[in-house]
Amino acid sequence: MSAPTVRRRRLGAKLRTLRGDLTLDQLAEKSSGRFVASKVSRIETAKTAAKAKDVEALLDLYAAAGREVSEELRAALLTLTKEGGQRGWWHSYRGVLTPVYEDLISLEAEAEAVSSWQLGAIPGLLHTAEYAREIIGATAMSEAVEARVDALVEVRLARQAVLTREEPLALWAIIGEGALRSSSEGEGVMHEQLGRLLTIGKRPNVNVQVLPSDAPLHVGQLGSFTILGFGPHIDLDVVHAEGLTSALYIEEADKVAAHRDAWQRLTSAALSVEASAELIAKIRKNT
Repeated sequence: MSAPTVRRRRLGAKLRTLRGDLTLDQLAEKSSGRFVASKVSRIETAKTAAKAKDVEALLDLYAAAGREVSEELRAALLTLTKEGGQRGWWHSYRGVLTPVYEDLISLEAEAEAVSSWQLGAIPGLLHTAEYAREIIGATAMSEAVEARVDALVEVRLARQAVLTREEPLALWAIIGEGALRSSSEGEGVMHEQLGRLLTIGKRPNVNVQVLPSDAPLHVGQLGSFTILGFGPHIDLDVVHAEGLTSALYIEEADKVAAHRDAWQRLTSAALSVEASAELIAKIRKNT
């Protein structure tokens, strides 16, 4: 059995919340034998992948028990379930990507919005090919990563399709000024990358803000993070925090809320979208 994905854990946690004070044995009894306690427990703890028909039946049971199961929530949970069994384009890179990175790509593909704070680098969804190549190479901490830089650059660029799909992802990126002033080994890399920020920042679904280097001390100095949002159901939102050798997913509602509050503070401290574009253009002239 594969390791539980973030998607499965989110689905299981929501189903557990809907069950409320019903015990597993009581649920099994209400289902007239369709569900045994152990099966529901495995779904809730993400130890097994749920089938759409089982999730549908559970939601029917919870609705009959008086739980609030809106059509929007039902659709969101069934999407989590069904898409979990589909093969995304990233599966062809299975030998290149870690399971954690696959989770991030699948979550981006399902999310409605991404709110990103990056202290020292430009967000991956906004990379040019050459900037991606340099940053992947510069942060590679193993020979295995160094050996697959070309494939990882392909993946990074392919991820950006979420910004131009039929119903595009809404991206709001806050970037530390220092990331824009980084030097590069390749000629024109930063010039091209900053131009990319200016161009894509004109899209209606993309906002780019810059947090100046001389800003007062702020919460973002504790590290970068990204909030993946799933529409009106904020309890399905996930925070992704990436470190040097690992990445962390944060799903607990109170901790996600804390990151959301931190992001709001950062967007208030950053330059406006218009002033940010002016600063990016000014820095670009000197690259």
